[in-house]
Amino acid sequence: MPREAVEISRRRVLAVALGAAGAGAAIVGAVAPAQAAKAPQKAVKYQDTPKGDQSCEKCALFEAPSSCRTVDGTVSPQGWCMVYAKKAN
Repeated sequence: MPREAVEISRRRVLAVALGAAGAGAAIVGAVAPAQAAKAPQKAVKYQDTPKGDQSCEKCALFEAPSSCRTVDGTVSPQGWCMVYAKKAN
């Protein structure tokens, strides 16, 4: 077999392999954020009561009726933790 044919074949195989690896990485990258672990309540000093006028129901990360995008477990709308982020009006 001529040397040129072998090189073309190797290049084609390499290009296909790299393309598949890139597509796989893109899929994993898209899935990973959705599967990111939430912080334990203790680590963010979660409490079931508000801190002043700050409460989970006023936080941009709160997901009604009782969860949070960043804190694990059940979260009270009247609770508070140190990742509190005021909702934009």
